[in-house]
Amino acid sequence: MTHHLTEILALLIVIGIAAQWIGWRLQIPAIILLSLSGLLIGPVFGVFRPSEALGDAYQPLINLAVAAILFEGGLSLQFRELKQAASGVNRLLTIVVALSLGLTAAAAHWIGGLSWAVALIFAAIMVVTGPTVILPLLRQARLKRRPASYLKWEGIVNDPIGALLVVVLFDYVAGSGSTPTPLNDALLQMAIGVASALLLGGVSGWLLGRAFLAGKVPEYLKGALALATAIGVYALANLVLDEAGLIAATVLGIVLGNMNLPSMGEIRRFKEYISILLVSGVFLLLTADLDPQIMAAMDWRSGALVVTLIFLVRPAAVWISTIGAGMPWQERALVGWIAPRGVVAAAVAGIFGPALAERGFPGAEQLLPLVFTMILLTVMLHGFSLGWMARRLDLSAQRRGGLIIAGATAWSNGLAKALHEREVPVIVVDNAWHRLRGARLAGVTVYFGEVLSEHAEYALELGAYANLLATSNNDAYNALVCAHFAPELGTQKVFQLAASEAAETRRPAPAARGRVAFSNEVQYEDLQRHWYQGWGFHGTRITESFDLEAMKASLPKDAIPLLVIDADNEVSLIEADKPLKAGPGQRVLWYGCKQRCERDAPESEEPQSQANNGA
Repeated sequence: MTHHLTEILALLIVIGIAAQWIGWRLQIPAIILLSLSGLLIGPVFGVFRPSEALGDAYQPLINLAVAAILFEGGLSLQFRELKQAASGVNRLLTIVVALSLGLTAAAAHWIGGLSWAVALIFAAIMVVTGPTVILPLLRQARLKRRPASYLKWEGIVNDPIGALLVVVLFDYVAGSGSTPTPLNDALLQMAIGVASALLLGGVSGWLLGRAFLAGKVPEYLKGALALATAIGVYALANLVLDEAGLIAATVLGIVLGNMNLPSMGEIRRFKEYISILLVSGVFLLLTADLDPQIMAAMDWRSGALVVTLIFLVRPAAVWISTIGAGMPWQERALVGWIAPRGVVAAAVAGIFGPALAERGFPGAEQLLPLVFTMILLTVMLHGFSLGWMARRLDLSAQRRGGLIIAGATAWSNGLAKALHEREVPVIVVDNAWHRLRGARLAGVTVYFGEVLSEHAEYALELGAYANLLATSNNDAYNALVCAHFAPELGTQKVFQLAASEAAETRRPAPAARGRVAFSNEVQYEDLQRHWYQGWGFHGTRITESFDLEAMKASLPKDAIPLLVIDADNEVSLIEADKPLKAGPGQRVLWYGCKQRCERDAPESEEPQSQANNGA
């Protein structure tokens, strides 16, 4: 069936983004949905086969997409992460690579029955763990920072390493003619290619960063120019050595991402949007292009090899390599299990598998089915198990519904204490130690420092919190805090107190500030004044017999509903001018004087935080 190229690209974009949204909505790894969607539109229903529909453009499109994805991944690699994870990362990028290469080659030869030449190529392909899979999984699983750093650094840096190993080993075992290339020549060629890629990527990244700092590039062009530069260095480095461009693009991203550029947040967001489109499209292209007949080359030995690699080789390589690296057993177990293969493995196998078969190497016809089987199985197994395993090993930062309070005051410390008593995750952030005293005495988690600082960006485990409330007496500062955290938490989850009417001319535009919490009539001064007048925080449970309307009627006239706590201790802040919504089993936390409520409302089942001037 012939399809117009426009229709194909439109279909890929629509299906890809739909899979991403459904995955987010159902809390299912989007990579799994993308793989299944590709299989359905390709091998199952035969809607189209990408390699036929795109022709000669198929492989270049995938190669350029992978380069852009690696560049985006490089932007996210921060050297400050290595302060806690340097030893483990070093082992993953060196010893684990060497050990995995040897163990995988041995298993492929003795268990899978592949010739040594094919086994070595297959082992080099399996070194790649795939940022196209790891990064989306980390975004959804929300691990703690250190284990996330291990997987992120390994996935992004090992991708070009594995691809280069394949090129060098292929040149060594097969050569360009009838005889293999001497090992010394292959290693020299690899060294020249790597050095060229490092130099090209590093210098280009530094020059581009300096141009940004000097104001030589307008803001609207920075993201596009960074992407164009990544594509350019990828193509240039490939002229020296095939696949060396992946190293150049990665290094460019790392250098640029660690130059502390003022506009880096916007560049990262631009690249993240592009990366989501590329990852979605590439996975759909690769899985849709699978030929069902290639799976016929699999036999019981191939199945045994796949099982061995997933359940024995990878865990053993990580466990042995990280002895003495200072990694707890929980982190070693998680990293040893999680190693999904992705786009680079598929693309490299698609090039070198047929090339080995043409040269008559025994077992070369099994290379493609083995690689794609590993990709599909690891994506499924690791995609579904990462979040569950991280929670079981206490390596997950995800405690949904917690609250970050930016700005310590007597009132906000009292709110934090009330939430802490109700076992809701809460943290108070302020750059004045004495203002945090009330929260500290109440046992509330605090962060002493500037919430907008680089250190806070790394130190705060944002995965534990889903909401932010800025409570300082400076409306512009509150807006700045909300704008800073909106990309991470979502614009619907960042709130600030209402500004006074007198500050209307100095108030930031609605698009540049957070949502107004509680009420437009309740400002910083009101909350503080009521606190010192003896107001406190009180919770009322909604039941079948005591519904929301009854609760509202029971409140004092001037009481202020603040937020709703559900059965899982997740909070939802009440937005100004939006109706209060709460159902049976949920609790409404409100601020006011409780005298009237003690007569009309049912007795609360939780401790009450009364006003305490010393808090």
